Amino acid sequence: MHPRDPHQGHRAATPLELFFDLVFVVAVSTASAQLHHELSAGHVENGLVSYAFMFFAIWWAWMNFTWFATSFSTDDWLYRVLTFVQMGGVLVLAAGIPGAFHGDFTVPVIAYIVMRVAMIVQWLRASRSAGSARRATLSYAAGIAIVQVCWIAFLFIPAEAKPVVFLLFVVFELAVPVIAETRSQGRTPWHPHHITERYSLFTLIVLGESLLASSNAIIEALDEVESLGPLISIAVLTLVVTASLWWIYFWPPHHRAITTFARSLRYGYTHFFVFAAAAAFSAGIEVEIDRLTGHSELDAVQASFTVTVPIAVFLLGIWWIAIRDNADRVVNTAVPIAALLVLLDPLLPTPVVFTAIVLVAVVVLLVVRPPVTEEPLRSQS
Repeated sequence: MHPRDPHQGHRAATPLELFFDLVFVVAVSTASAQLHHELSAGHVENGLVSYAFMFFAIWWAWMNFTWFATSFSTDDWLYRVLTFVQMGGVLVLAAGIPGAFHGDFTVPVIAYIVMRVAMIVQWLRASRSAGSARRATLSYAAGIAIVQVCWIAFLFIPAEAKPVVFLLFVVFELAVPVIAETRSQGRTPWHPHHITERYSLFTLIVLGESLLASSNAIIEALDEVESLGPLISIAVLTLVVTASLWWIYFWPPHHRAITTFARSLRYGYTHFFVFAAAAAFSAGIEVEIDRLTGHSELDAVQASFTVTVPIAVFLLGIWWIAIRDNADRVVNTAVPIAALLVLLDPLLPTPVVFTAIVLVAVVVLLVVRPPVTEEPLRSQS
């Protein structure tokens, strides 16, 4: 498992990586569905906290595999088997998500540890031929192992203390790459185009899940509404908004965003909010449909916020990590303002419609003002 060449030409996602992503469709869909149920039932705080917990486990497991694969993937039989073990852990995690939303984290924690132990084996195997990055690979393995002991202890912590302790352990998880890469003589290599392609593919997964979940909700509601007009409007708006988010995400050249280790951390870690927001968008659409059919405890304004808040978070996240360094002053002013306008949408008499108009306007602006062609100066910092 020699380190991969970060400048390798035509480096693309492998069939194994694409297969790996498929199991995350199940986990993301389950988390989004549970968020939808909690929001419609009026359990907003529990829904948001539980969703954040579970989505972190999903995102962190995916992200760790992705960055490891860009550095050391070999695609031999053992590498494949260990990847399949991680995929099995994701499926078990998905099965435990409904229980986690009701306070039972046993299955998700066990599944998460299974995924992480497989990752430890991968790092130990890579350490045998990592060259100057050997100390970094061993630091990854040791750090991940230590944090998994913490997660075992998490199961025995009183319920009232779990949120605070969870956040503490999340900090531990996030610190492992920082410590491993900064306290070692050699860093693990990453391929900018390969990494950003992997993030782009996961973005397609969460946006596609939004379309699927929203379509299923609309189909299920067909027999419960007196007029098809509102459902048709929601269907059209969902497609317009999702297509706009896709356009905005893929507007900047993402590979420029990870030219240094610090920038790669910003890019990778901020994607938690981008991915989580994109997946939560579908839950908001389902809440809106529940309100139309009389199955939601939220009023019209509250239901609209479940749609617009994820959209605003998505816009600000992708602007912060990829757009702002590749855009002129007009675009860098318009995108944050658009996010603010989206947040104000629920206070208007035509919620979601205004959001769609704002997003289409942003897309038009991006078409008129393409990314700057020069390598941004901030990429050198």
